[in-house]
Amino acid sequence: MLLNIYDELDGVTVCGVDEAGRGPLAGPVYAAAVILPKECRIDGLNDSKKLSGKKRELLYDIICESALAYGVAFATVDEIDSHNILGATYLAMQRAMDALAVPFDLALIDGNKCSGIHRPCRTVVGGDGKYTCIAAASILAKVTRDRYMTHISEQYPQYHFNIHKGYGTKKHYEYIREYGPSPIHRKSFLKKLH
Repeated sequence: MLLNIYDELDGVTVCGVDEAGRGPLAGPVYAAAVILPKECRIDGLNDSKKLSGKKRELLYDIICESALAYGVAFATVDEIDSHNILGATYLAMQRAMDALAVPFDLALIDGNKCSGIHRPCRTVVGGDGKYTCIAAASILAKVTRDRYMTHISEQYPQYHFNIHKGYGTKKHYEYIREYGPSPIHRKSFLKKLH
C-alpha cells in the first residue's frame, strides 16, 4: 500500500517527481511533478509500471482533477544525446517542477540521485511504489510520453512507435536495421547497433 508523505512530514508542501522514457532508443524523456492535497486518496494508484495502459489512462484524468498542481515536461532527443540520459532526465524534472503553479517546500524524487536538481529534494529508491505523490507523477509522465509516441508514429509509421513506444524490442531493432534511424532516434543509444 502506498504511503502519503504528509503522514511523515507535516507543515510542508511536497511534490512527487518521476520520469518516463529513460531506457528507450527513441523519443524524448518525460518527467512529471505532482502536488496532491494532504487528504487525497486515489483508488488504484500505483507505480505506472504495475498498471495496464487502460488503467493508467483512467488514473491520469483523476490525478489531474485531484492535484493541487501538476507539471509535465520533457527533454528532447538532442538534449539526451548532448547531456546524456541522466542529465536530460534532470532537465525534464526541473522543467516539470518549474511548471507547477503552486509553490512547494520539498521535491520527493524517485531514484537514488538528484544532483542535477536545483530545488530542495529528497530521493526515494522505488519511490513510485512507495508514495502516492511519486506514483501520481509516474503515471502522468508515462501516459504523456506514450501519447506522444503514438502520435509521432503517424509521422514515422514504418517504426511502429505506437506499439513499442521506442523501447528496444526485437522488432524495433529490425525496423532500425531496415530503414535506418529516424530523426527521433537517440544517436547515443544506437552506437552498438550493427
